Parts: sequence; C-alpha cells; structure tokens
Amino acid sequence: MFCWLCSISSRLLLVHQNTRQALYCTFDIMDDILITGNDHDSIVDTKKFLHSQFNLKDLGNLKYFLGIEVSASKKGIFICQRKYALEIIEDVGLLGAAPINTPMERGLKLSNQGVVLKEPSRYRRLVGRLIYLTVSRPDITYAVHVLSRFMHEPRKPHMEAALRVVRYLKGAPGQGLFFSSNNDFRLRAYCDSDWAGCPLTRRSTTGYCVFLGPSLISWRSKRQKTVSLSSVEAEYRAMTGACCELTWLRQLLRDLGLIHHEAALLFCDNKAALHIAANPVSHERTRHIEMDCHFIRDKIQDGSVITITRYVNSTHQLADILTKSLGKESFVPMIRKLGVQDIHSTT
Repeated sequence: MFCWLCSISSRLLLVHQNTRQALYCTFDIMDDILITGNDHDSIVDTKKFLHSQFNLKDLGNLKYFLGIEVSASKKGIFICQRKYALEIIEDVGLLGAAPINTPMERGLKLSNQGVVLKEPSRYRRLVGRLIYLTVSRPDITYAVHVLSRFMHEPRKPHMEAALRVVRYLKGAPGQGLFFSSNNDFRLRAYCDSDWAGCPLTRRSTTGYCVFLGPSLISWRSKRQKTVSLSSVEAEYRAMTGACCELTWLRQLLRDLGLIHHEAALLFCDNKAALHIAANPVSHERTRHIEMDCHFIRDKIQDGSVITITRYVNSTHQLADILTKSLGKESFVPMIRKLGVQDIHSTT
C-alpha cells in the first residue's frame, strides 16, 4: 500500500499509492514514532502497516515528543520546551536566580579574552542543551550561536554569558511558537547581516527568518564563511542564504501537496543590495559576489521558483534579532512580532 520515497536520518516520507497523500513519519532510534498528515484514513493505514512490521503502542494525539510539548486546538498548534528549559535551569542551579529581560547584554562582543575554564565540559554541556532548545526558541538563537563558537576553549566571560541566557529562560520557560490554523500559506522571509561583527575573524553574521502565512517556520543565525569587504556584500550574502532556504521550503511544501503559484517575498533593509538584485548592469562592478548576484538574479527572474525583493525599514527588520544583541526596548517587541508566545503566562 505504501512506497518509501526517502529515508534520511530519522525522518521518513510516506506517500499513499492510491490517494497520493504525503505523510511524515519522524522517529527516535529507540522507541518514539510521530506520524503527521491531513488524511486520517492514510494515518490509520500507516499505523497498521508499521504494526505489522514492529511491535507498536499507540499513545493517541501528540502531546510530548523528544522534549517538545505540543498543545493543539481549533485555532492552531503551540509548541514549546518548558519542561526541558526548567531542567536546564535546575541543572545549573539557577532556579532561585532573578530573571533577566534579554538573553545577551546589549552590544556584547565575546572574544578569546579571559581566564580559561578549568572544567570546560560543564560549558559544553550547557551550550549543547541550549542548542536543542532553539528548536522552539528563536529568541535565544543568536546568543546560543555566539556561545557555540567557543566550545573548543571556553573562558570565564563565555560561561557568564551562557548563564545569562539561562537567567533569561527563568523569566519565561514556557515561551514557544504558535502555528495558526488560519493561514494563507504565503511565504515571506526577512534577511539581515551584521557586517564584520565577529571581533576575532571580522566575518559577518547572516540572519534570516521565514514565515508561512503568520507562522514562523524557519530561522537561522550563522557566521559567514568569508570576510565581506563591504556591508552591501554582507547583506547580499544574507539574501543568498534566505533565497536558498525559500527554494528548499517551496520544494518541501510541494512534496506535501502545497504548490505555490505566487512568488515568495524577501525583505531586506539594504537599498544597495536590493539595487544589485534588480539591476544586472551593476554586476560587473560586484565581481567579489558574482556567484551570489547571478543566483539571486535568476531566482527573481524565475517568479515561479522564488522571489520578489522588498525594502523594509531597519526598525521593522525582524531578522535583526538573529544578527546582534539588542536592548530590552527593541528585543521584547521583536520577539512578539516573530510569534513567540507563552501560553503558561498569567497575563
């Protein structure tokens, strides 16, 4: 009844041969299996097929999976890692600590200065756990990305910054993402960069976030592989990363039977980078980013594949939270715009 289209890592994509309905089956190597789809009969048939091959126990609707808590209603689905976050706070002994409003001090630039930690394994364990927490917490993604740069030789300032992230979690351990059932399924992305932001390598940081309708579905904070000679070059490389992500998401959604006939929207706050994307004449004067120029230009011309670029003011650039440490007055409104919520909050 089923054919296996792919089997990569811990995710299987099943397609019903009769209805062509796509089902995702995600599983832990030991004993956890998660099946999702929009066809109830196909899900039932999938369970029967798997049960004929393995001994299974059906636990009903999804509520908890690999540390991720799921709450579903007619309005949509909310995911968080509250229990996991509380375990992190308890593990480092900060259950009684005062919470803080931001995960990283505003404008902080961590370097290789300071006393080397005598027990680096404690730092590595903490940062490793925080990395998994970013599955549902885009608000700590940039801070954790910076901390992960120093895993090989952590120092005292790095540990202090990591503990600040934990104190931030203490304020709202139940924050997570809400995926609304009221969705137009339009893809839009925001991209940004922090030019030469790394004090050690002077590489820039790329940040982008992608929305499907009103729901945040993908985000990333990453140090660029090479040094950018200008802020325009750094911004353009950030646009390239966002374009690649949009291309992959469109293909994934197509596999799930959701075909996008409209172009996705890509928002950038650098007018010079947008001018290069729209004006092929400028490419001769930008040879240091020639490959990126041709890639994005092709995607813009092929509207059936990607993308329409738009300018957005820096104050409304949602990817800003993924490229630099912000103050409370900017950080708090930004995470609300990203869709980060806390259903456990009393307010």
